[in-house]
Amino acid sequence: MAKNGYDYDAIIIGAGPAGSTIARLLAQNGKDVLVIDKRKDIGSPVRCGEGLGQREVVAMGLDLPKEVISTPIVGAKVVGPNGKEIVWRSKDTNGWVLERKMFDKWLAELAVHKGAEVRAYTRAVDLVKKDGKINGVRMEKYGSDAHDVTAPLVISAEGMEAHIARKAGFKTVHNLYDVDTCYQYEMQEYEHENLIELYFGNNVAPRGYVWIFPKKDKKANVGIGIGANLAKWKKNSGIMGADPKILLDDFIAKNPKLRDASTLVDFGGVISVGAPLDKFVDDNIMVIGTAAKQVDPIHGGGIALALEAGVMAAKVANEAIEKGDFSKQKLFEYEKVWRAGPGKKVEKRLLLRKVLENMSDDDFNHIFNTVTQQDLDLVMQGKFAGPVAKVLAGRPQLMGVLKALIS
Repeated sequence: MAKNGYDYDAIIIGAGPAGSTIARLLAQNGKDVLVIDKRKDIGSPVRCGEGLGQREVVAMGLDLPKEVISTPIVGAKVVGPNGKEIVWRSKDTNGWVLERKMFDKWLAELAVHKGAEVRAYTRAVDLVKKDGKINGVRMEKYGSDAHDVTAPLVISAEGMEAHIARKAGFKTVHNLYDVDTCYQYEMQEYEHENLIELYFGNNVAPRGYVWIFPKKDKKANVGIGIGANLAKWKKNSGIMGADPKILLDDFIAKNPKLRDASTLVDFGGVISVGAPLDKFVDDNIMVIGTAAKQVDPIHGGGIALALEAGVMAAKVANEAIEKGDFSKQKLFEYEKVWRAGPGKKVEKRLLLRKVLENMSDDDFNHIFNTVTQQDLDLVMQGKFAGPVAKVLAGRPQLMGVLKALIS
């Protein structure tokens, strides 16, 4: 039993990478933690390319069991509109394509082994308040009546919907400009080189790209993400905007290695590619992971950022529970650390995304003909000046588009 008459020390909504990570770390420090997840089967359905970098896993101190790994990754191949390829291999490009369903369930099991309580197929329907302050959540097991569960700290790790975070006053609504609409197939058979493949071009994927993430047994996640603001009927024009499924099907039909492959899984969805929330905490509540829009604005990936946010938030939450101080001021220590660390990287990546979406295919071709793997290394580190100078030397008219990267 938690202290001071509460049912738990903390209630975590969502058993994804962020939620399970903070649950594990709080539980191993002796805290009484409840995790609820609306999914009947934690980890399912899978809604991402399933990639995760080795560097992030090592930093988290995790040792991935073989059953959660589909295949190792040694680098990436990026392809321009004209077909020019750049193969990118470095110490920072090693990683894995996961079996995401198994990975999420494994993270939840780690939390349970440390003492956390996890309840699947259970959703939070509202916040519980006492004397005007958050005091827990009203939760509902599907098919059962809702009931209140109390805790001095509620942690939203709900993903994009962020229903409870929104009820707490966080601005979690996504506008179309900051969302990509996606479609993905799991396909077989596909011969690969343990490289993630990324294909750029406005005719391929307007304001986005096509990806191929290799998996074991000659399988691959083949998907596309495009700006959601483009995937709609244009007002008063009668012209339909881009359809990600049609574009993906067209890409596959033109790819000799894919056009005869079978489709094993077929699904669509949306991902956040905008700026993080303007705040992550308030009295008695924290928001972490995708619920806080802590995602990479270039590709919408959020696994590594979610793990990192879970670690940072757990440290502050543990101190808050021990001191009995759940004020916004205390919990803000997590937000401060995140914005000074991963937040800086996300900020630079968002700037890069906005620059790239103003490029024509001809501009992309010039860039692919100019940059090298070493330039890509610098760009992904947020060091734009050198690569931008090389591009501008051959195409100075791009200064208006690229100046934001070197200012």
